[in-house]
Formats: sequence, structure tokens, C-alpha cells
Amino acid sequence: MKRSVALVLTLASGLALTAAAQTPSAPDAAATAAAAPAGPTKIAVIAFQVAVAQTNEGQRSFADLQRKYQPKQAQLKALNDEIDSLTKQLQASGDKLSDTERAARAKTIDDKKKQLDRSAEDAQNDMQNEMQELYGALASKVYDVLNDYVKQHGYTLVLDFSQQQNPVLYAADSTNITKAIIDAYNVKSGVPAPTAPAAGATPIPSAPRPSAPTRPTTPQ
Repeated sequence: MKRSVALVLTLASGLALTAAAQTPSAPDAAATAAAAPAGPTKIAVIAFQVAVAQTNEGQRSFADLQRKYQPKQAQLKALNDEIDSLTKQLQASGDKLSDTERAARAKTIDDKKKQLDRSAEDAQNDMQNEMQELYGALASKVYDVLNDYVKQHGYTLVLDFSQQQNPVLYAADSTNITKAIIDAYNVKSGVPAPTAPAAGATPIPSAPRPSAPTRPTTPQ
């Protein structure tokens, strides 16, 4: 029961968007190869999901989404607290109650638990769907900025290391264009930087760095 309400109460803590992450489709490989200028390969890396979330527009939109669901989160917490209180009361006075009264109270608690589970699941699905739509629309616009940026700077390959499975084991800081894309999008969108988040607000994740590979150990 607590697990269900916890899912909703912490939904926005993953603005990292693991569930909502849907990057735009990459251009056709053949077309890209044909359009790429001849010359040495120039590679960049980006944490694309983080870039989307860290844009001024992304921070504002996800904060607005969080605020929209705060009343529902408060309702779920109140119901969860009520169930806890009723359960403790039943445990404390159960031996003093008749079988009929004990069964009635147990049924009340069970009904409220079912109500909490249904409400938490509905809220989770609604918020996740809205987050997916929000992310998808914004990611498409950020991708357009990325596409222009790599053409202007002559990159022939960009790897996204924000995915759970990616081929990047190590990349020098100079190849990481995450912040450059965030800055470029902020300029294009004209959305001002958000004010400092209120106490208790979920922070936007910072851009990760690809880590150096560890030396594999040889089995003994």
C-alpha cells in the first residue's frame, strides 16, 4: 500500500525521465552519410535527456507539471495517513472488540487500501502520460537545435550517453556538447531561466560525464 502512494509522491523525482524518455528518431542513415562532408571524423557526445530537462523551457514545464499534481499527491498522502491511523487503532483495541466490529473495521481499512491503490495508479498513469507528451514535444525542438549545431560545427557523429545502454565508455570533456545545446536552445526559445526552486522541489538532474572505463579483472 505504501509502495503505491510512494510511486506517485516521487514521480517527478525522475525528471531524468527514465519512463518518459523518447528521443526523436534519428535521420535515415543513408541520407545522413550522403549529406556528411568528406573529411576527418569529428565526434561529440551529449546527454540528450538531461539536455531536454535542463533547458529553461524544460525546467519550467516540468515544474508546472509537478505543481499540477501536488493537490492529488496531498490527497493520497492524507488517505495513506488515515489508513495507517485506522490500522494502529485496530491493532491496539482489537482484543476489546466484538468479532463483528473487528471485521467491520478491517473491511473499512481494506476498502480504503483498494481506493488508495486505484487512485495512486490512476495518478501515476496520468502524470506519466503528460510527462511523455511534454518531453516528446520538447525533445523534438531540442533535436532540431542539435541538428543545426552539429552541422555548423562540422560534427560527423554524435553519441547519446544518457541512454542506459550506450557505446560510450570514455569521452573527453571537450567532446561533450550537452551544455552547448542547452545554451543554444535557451537562446532560440527565449524562455528566461527559472527562479530558485522552492524548498522541497525536485531538482533538475545535472549533466553526467562519461566515466573512464575500469580495467577488467582476470578470473583466477
